[in-house]
Amino acid sequence: MSARHGSLLLLLSVPALALIVLPLVGLFLNTEIARFGSYVCCPQVAEALRLTLVTSLISAVLILLIGTPLAYWLAYSEFGGKQVIDTLVDLPLVLPPAVAGVALLMTFGRVGFIGIHLAPKITLPFTTAAVVMAQTFVAGPFYVRQARVGFESVPRQLQMASLTMGASPLRTFLKVTVPIASHAILAGLVMAWARAVGEFGATLMFAGNLQGVTQTMPLAIYAAMEQDIRIPVVLSVTLVAVSFLVIIVTKFLLGPKPAPQGAAAPSGRG
Repeated sequence: MSARHGSLLLLLSVPALALIVLPLVGLFLNTEIARFGSYVCCPQVAEALRLTLVTSLISAVLILLIGTPLAYWLAYSEFGGKQVIDTLVDLPLVLPPAVAGVALLMTFGRVGFIGIHLAPKITLPFTTAAVVMAQTFVAGPFYVRQARVGFESVPRQLQMASLTMGASPLRTFLKVTVPIASHAILAGLVMAWARAVGEFGATLMFAGNLQGVTQTMPLAIYAAMEQDIRIPVVLSVTLVAVSFLVIIVTKFLLGPKPAPQGAAAPSGRG
């Protein structure tokens, strides 16, 4: 790319960069550093931060466990109605969060077609488990899409060579497919985790805003808006800092993407 074309692209990129950077600058400029610790360390905020980290990590693990087989199946299977399934998987990406919360409530709530069979022994709405379910529902597609792209990028000849050399399908998956698709898998998992951390609408509708039980950081920010604008600003900065740190660490751990052509198929039976 010539210097002229690079300068033109940079100029055209300024509006998008400004839209991303300027709100973050405004957020940090309005943060009172002197009172930062007193806000973040108060019991309500500390509990909301702990609950956010715990539930989002549990959601990420669930997404990894249930989303990986789905992504692999969509990547390699051809069947009638695949486009319908693919569309249903992507639907939570565009579904308004409040609608997602109502859908979960109408399914797993006391009057839901599943919840009515669980009550009164098992109650899901307005519990910590409901927070995890809401986060998993809205964040799962981010992982499935990325993981599917990663699986589709694996050269089929490497997988066939592995099977030909006596490796089992599971060993081929673990030793050939996953290492090559690991960048996409980890990227999707980080995106899903970040979406789970920021989940608000579905959580509010399905899990409520109960301090110490379902009040995550986004809900704590919403509740604090009615008290003092300085508190939600500090809480927002905290979430931005945590998310930024996780993304930077993930990029560092990933390093440069390996070239699949140099990968070797494992031998031996598994």
